[in-house]
Amino acid sequence: MRTPFRWLRRNLVVISGLLTLAYLLLPNVVVTVFSFNKPKGRFNYSWQEFSTDAWQDPCGVADLCGSLSLSLQIAFWATLGATVLGTMIAFALVRYRFRARGAVNALIFLPMAMPEVVMAASLLTLFLNMGAQLGFWTVLIAHIMFCLSFVVTAVKARVMSMDPRLEQAAQDLYAGPVQTFLRVTLPIAAPGIAAGALLAFALSFDDFIITNFNAGSTVTFPMFVWGSAQRGTPVQINVIGTAMFLVAVVLVLAGMLVGRRRNRKSP
Repeated sequence: MRTPFRWLRRNLVVISGLLTLAYLLLPNVVVTVFSFNKPKGRFNYSWQEFSTDAWQDPCGVADLCGSLSLSLQIAFWATLGATVLGTMIAFALVRYRFRARGAVNALIFLPMAMPEVVMAASLLTLFLNMGAQLGFWTVLIAHIMFCLSFVVTAVKARVMSMDPRLEQAAQDLYAGPVQTFLRVTLPIAAPGIAAGALLAFALSFDDFIITNFNAGSTVTFPMFVWGSAQRGTPVQINVIGTAMFLVAVVLVLAGMLVGRRRNRKSP
């Protein structure tokens, strides 16, 4: 009787982690399973029969792929803008001392702590007072603004852990500022920058509340999903969700393989 109890106590942390992971992945499993469903009605909420029709025609629903393409465009440009600006802000906050540095740190943290509906209403008020026409550009500006904080936080943590002596050694070897940045600073900070960029892309692509307030007549993929849920949920939505999940898994696995190869090559 003692042996099973000891084994359970030794592996309690691993078992808890696996159960938590299974709980988190359960919605993805449900989405994947129902992407092969063929519902008899408009709603894809109960299993009827196995079918690959939706996978063969993922754009079979009107405006679905159009909204998906728009969301991908906004997420790409928002990620690019937030990553560039966030990286520069993170380096400035860590490497330089200036007035109101503490206030800037607090302001960077506010978008992460503020409820999305408050930020969405504030941005809508700003755009209306400026006379801006709601649409693609207002959504893009809003996404860059709320993604910026997450990029700064991720890059800042990486920059704070960097050893400044490595850059000093490069300068001692007659490397110029540009060479030092490109060959020493940027490669070391790259994991933090990549993490911030991936987080910004996921947040931008998935956002609904801020987008819904500032989109006007523009319809992104989350807005299309919300609207279709009111009158019927096509199976193609599950197909797109499953495909996005599989792409994310492949990217994570590829990153892990690249990291392992680099660790093996390094002395």
